[in-house]
Amino acid sequence: MDFTKYIEKVDKDVAYIIKQEVKRNRENLLMIASENYADEAILQAQGSVFTNKYAEGYPGKRFYQGVEWCDKIEQLAIDRAKQLFGAEHANVQPNSGSQTNQSVYLAVLAPGDSILGMNLAAGGHLTHGAPASSSGKLYKSHSYGVNKDTYLLDYDEIAAKAKEVKPKIIVAGASAYPRQIDFKKFREIADSVGAFLLADIAHYAGLVAVKLFPDPVPYCDFVTTTTHKTLKGPRGGLILCREKYAKAVNSAVFPGMQGGPLMHVIAAKAICFGEALKPAFKLYQEQVIKNAQLLGAELIKKGYKVLTGGTDCHLILVDLRPDNITGKDAALALDKAGITLNKNGVPFDTQNPFITSGIRVGTPAITARGMKEKEIVMIAGWMDEVMKNSTDEKVIKSVRAKVLKLCGKFPVYNR
Repeated sequence: MDFTKYIEKVDKDVAYIIKQEVKRNRENLLMIASENYADEAILQAQGSVFTNKYAEGYPGKRFYQGVEWCDKIEQLAIDRAKQLFGAEHANVQPNSGSQTNQSVYLAVLAPGDSILGMNLAAGGHLTHGAPASSSGKLYKSHSYGVNKDTYLLDYDEIAAKAKEVKPKIIVAGASAYPRQIDFKKFREIADSVGAFLLADIAHYAGLVAVKLFPDPVPYCDFVTTTTHKTLKGPRGGLILCREKYAKAVNSAVFPGMQGGPLMHVIAAKAICFGEALKPAFKLYQEQVIKNAQLLGAELIKKGYKVLTGGTDCHLILVDLRPDNITGKDAALALDKAGITLNKNGVPFDTQNPFITSGIRVGTPAITARGMKEKEIVMIAGWMDEVMKNSTDEKVIKSVRAKVLKLCGKFPVYNR
């Protein structure tokens, strides 16, 4: 795919920057758990003429003319999303995962109502009630965490917290939790206090779609997700819900949270959902999990503290406190070596959030390139080498050369 064919003629500065980003994609091991490689068809759809069209409203009920093809592409995306997840209703218009959660809150909460969500420091997301987020400013925010010994969700503790604060909505889901989530148990907790239940599966959606992670749809009033990450689509959001909440959700998205939808992104979402319905997508997700589990096991062998002892999904969380290196220093050194991941707080972390005591590592993107067990063992070794010698430029340079060689064997965006 020629990324700058026309841009080069119009704006050489922008063309140059895009070329450098393409180069970074090709030459680095992208291991940020919330990122992936969108297929070239996805990228092309996002650059299509749907970019030009305003289509405020929903299929069959728009505020502008000339929307017949917008209606068709959005309905296709809706139908595929419902089929993929077995949902009664789907709204494909949200521009981000954050907006999906904000839209659900707008649909069923009033300012000042109580939210019970996973603590950001324990692996939750900003929109689950963190003080810095609108979810923590507009609503009474309460949180639950993980067990201090196991780092696992303690459902008895969550149930006790729910009885104490009596939330209007409970949020299940996380952005840095490596184990399965018992949505049935969350349903029981929600029912015990008369709360709505929202599952945020932004990280796990691709795994959920192929039944490799617990399915929240049968148990939750609302399910929100991004469409990138494990779904491997464009950056955007998706809301699934029961039919009885469809009108409230649609009104909350438009006109409540946003105006005209990004029809070019919705076209890309339709492709994403279509690809996820194919048998090859399940094989991909199976390898994503295998790679993550092996990576965790290899790092444990090398003496690292991998929280919960491993993973059930696409990510692992490594506590670096025993290794006398901060998450920030580890992430910076690894990135210099061509291994791109992110610093991440760990439960009960005492470090500043901009420093952190851990790293979060994901396998969706390297698996999309075709890397399997053999490559994972090599990568784990390189990570160990860099983290044990984070200030040694010779070591970093040596690992960088090995990473470049490996990336050359697994090309991406290669035309």
